[in-house]
Amino acid sequence: ERIEVYRVSLAYAEPFRIALGTSVKSENIIVKVQTDFGVEGWGEASPSFKITNETPETVVDALTKMGPELIGMCPFKVEQIIEKMDEIVNGNTSAKAAIDMAIFDVIGKKTRKPVSALLGGYRDEVLTDITIGIKSPEEMAKSAVKYIKKGFKILKVKVGVNPSEDVERIRRVREAVGSEIKIRIDANQGWTPKEAVEVINKIEKYDVELIEQPVKAEDLKGLATVRKNSSIPIMADESVHSPEDALKVIRAEAADVINIKLMKSGGIWKAMKIAAIAEAAKIPCMVGCMGESNLGITAAVHFAAAVKNVQYADLDADLLLKDKLVKRGGAKIRDSKRIPPKKKGLGITAFNEKLLGKPVKVFK
Repeated sequence: ERIEVYRVSLAYAEPFRIALGTSVKSENIIVKVQTDFGVEGWGEASPSFKITNETPETVVDALTKMGPELIGMCPFKVEQIIEKMDEIVNGNTSAKAAIDMAIFDVIGKKTRKPVSALLGGYRDEVLTDITIGIKSPEEMAKSAVKYIKKGFKILKVKVGVNPSEDVERIRRVREAVGSEIKIRIDANQGWTPKEAVEVINKIEKYDVELIEQPVKAEDLKGLATVRKNSSIPIMADESVHSPEDALKVIRAEAADVINIKLMKSGGIWKAMKIAAIAEAAKIPCMVGCMGESNLGITAAVHFAAAVKNVQYADLDADLLLKDKLVKRGGAKIRDSKRIPPKKKGLGITAFNEKLLGKPVKVFK
């Protein structure tokens, strides 16, 4: 019946640096879908120009094209809504994810079920890592100790700027946290295949669980070469946005694990398809995030809790943000685990109205 679009700017607790660049705030778009049966649903887009080729402006633009066309559609006809969005605009996956999330929020509220129960209800909690951005090796070791003291059991260490320094980062973090804590690393496409293999040979002894996107997203041949020469499992992230990409990566034998993000896939519906394709190939999935607030993260927690093949999670963006958009409800964190809300829909009951502000667009 009505779609409202909001723009929010959420500050990080500290500058967050990865191989692709540094962020001090997350510029997100919030969508509210109002139905004629009195239920409203909420969703979030966290665009990344370097990963999904989107900016806050392009998200608002895409929603302006899609919004009027979606008015009058039945929220229960998810496949039709997805098809309609794909007909109207190409790509723009985070914009589509915001609508998709809001639709699932509506369906959950109307059926009085949490979204995770609607999607498969496999587990009640999701073990997540916490991410350490790129800093000097000693600063990263300090951050690692701080997070372990807070109860985190898995660290995701960002690398991919300078191979020899990256080895030092991993060594310092491992020495700082001891042998019980799991460490995964993410190069965000920062290495050449040759550099990746050299780094892997040097870090094997530090007991690394996974290596994420060591090489350029489009270089599946390079990714496959790294995988063949690695004793540590290789995870594809930026190489897989869509179900079609997942199939390509599987055919190229380029990954041991696939990282699904709602912002890359276009939402929960297509994320389910990627997880199914990967499961058929006996490849487990991780669910990751961009710069979402607790709204987008909660949607991803429901997805991860629902689907058996989503065996790893990196759902920490909201924990790295100083500004908290969700005031009541949403996924909580306890002992390194994310707990999906038991309430109906996504389970978010109140927002920080000051951060949310007034809608920038309304369609009805």
